[in-house]
Amino acid sequence: MQRKTNSIGSGESIFLGSNLGMVDFLNAAAFSIYGLPASWAELIGAVLGVAMVICNIRQIHWAWPLAFLSSVLYVFVFGDAKLYAEAALQIFFAITALWGWWQWLRGVSDTGLALRPQSLPHSITIKLIAFCAVFMPAIALFLSKFTNSDVPWWDAVPTVLSLVATYLLGKKYTANWPLWIVVNLISIGLFAYKGLWLTVGLYALFALMAAVGWRAWLQVMKASA
Repeated sequence: MQRKTNSIGSGESIFLGSNLGMVDFLNAAAFSIYGLPASWAELIGAVLGVAMVICNIRQIHWAWPLAFLSSVLYVFVFGDAKLYAEAALQIFFAITALWGWWQWLRGVSDTGLALRPQSLPHSITIKLIAFCAVFMPAIALFLSKFTNSDVPWWDAVPTVLSLVATYLLGKKYTANWPLWIVVNLISIGLFAYKGLWLTVGLYALFALMAAVGWRAWLQVMKASA
């Protein structure tokens, strides 16, 4: 009996050790920018993020699995930087990536046809503005009261806007692209303040790619009109 117990304990130690080893690897520095380390999680997540946006522009449904993987990696990045709303947002992104994947594979528009780039109805715009008006201050107040975040508002604003943009992207509303531009520009300043220079460059690239995506989707919508 004693030998069996030791065997189980050893197996558990190996299992936990392998998990800790993976976390340590993801948090380890891949290289440094201006003397500040960029982790492997940040590097791999950035590469996957670029591939994701390229797929989004071309309306390739594999964008959503890439979004899932990139989001999981960025939970480590933002959690380590004390950007708790951004870290929680990545968990949400990972979950909604499954929804977005289903939408692009099986979802239909209000007309019953397969989803394609479309304009955002005014009725939905009003609801999304109300959503932002409620949840931006709610998240900022939560962060300031219950966490040690030093940027509660700057963390909350792009977080809520990203939630809205993800919904718009899943429904193939062209308005997702200009909103992503706004999110990316705000995030550039936030991540620069936190010294996440690789992610600063990534989000600058995202802003440019969002402009390209906006133009591409408008052309598709115009051609199908």
